[in-house]
Amino acid sequence: MAAEKMREQAYHSFTRHLLASDVRPGQFVSQRELVKLTGMPLAAIRELVPRLEAEGLITTIPQRGMQIAQIDFNLVRDAYQFRLILEKEAVTHFTKIATDSEIRILRDQHEAILLEAENGDVSKELEAHAQSVDWAFHDLLVDSLRNEIIAKAYRVNSLKIRLIRQELTRIGGHVAAVMKEHLPIIEAIESRDAKAAVKMLVRHIETARQRALG
Repeated sequence: MAAEKMREQAYHSFTRHLLASDVRPGQFVSQRELVKLTGMPLAAIRELVPRLEAEGLITTIPQRGMQIAQIDFNLVRDAYQFRLILEKEAVTHFTKIATDSEIRILRDQHEAILLEAENGDVSKELEAHAQSVDWAFHDLLVDSLRNEIIAKAYRVNSLKIRLIRQELTRIGGHVAAVMKEHLPIIEAIESRDAKAAVKMLVRHIETARQRALG
């Protein structure tokens, strides 16, 4: 149990540092550098590496070492396509089971951010809040399925999406646009119109993919 807990701590430490840009896409790292980065013992890092390889977060290159996943066209295409497949099912289910209070909270959050974004400059605080609401909305859709296999696969893919955004596009210049893309999805959910919710979700994800591709 202790060894398993240590492996999880090593994983969460690595992904936290990855999203904080303490290591960058395409960068080569050694196991000892990961020990220093994560603060975890070498034994935990050695057990961590196969998981990171399986999840596509690092690749071992012979004679060169371990390379952090590179952000390229294929990763963007694959990550967003996988996201689309999962979230279409998720939003269909959420439309059926969401409570009125859950939907009202979503609407209020998005409308408040949109109002603030349209009435003045987007501060770093508003950007961070909008980013959190953005991620939480999509996580909520997937979590509503209550499927552990899907949830784990989605979390790994979501990490790649967030890494892509970090490298290629942040929400900063798109706060109002993202809120406006989410609100029609929420309105369709509110109307219990699953087909419309899927349509609006697809439009939003395809737009996000285009932003990432520039």
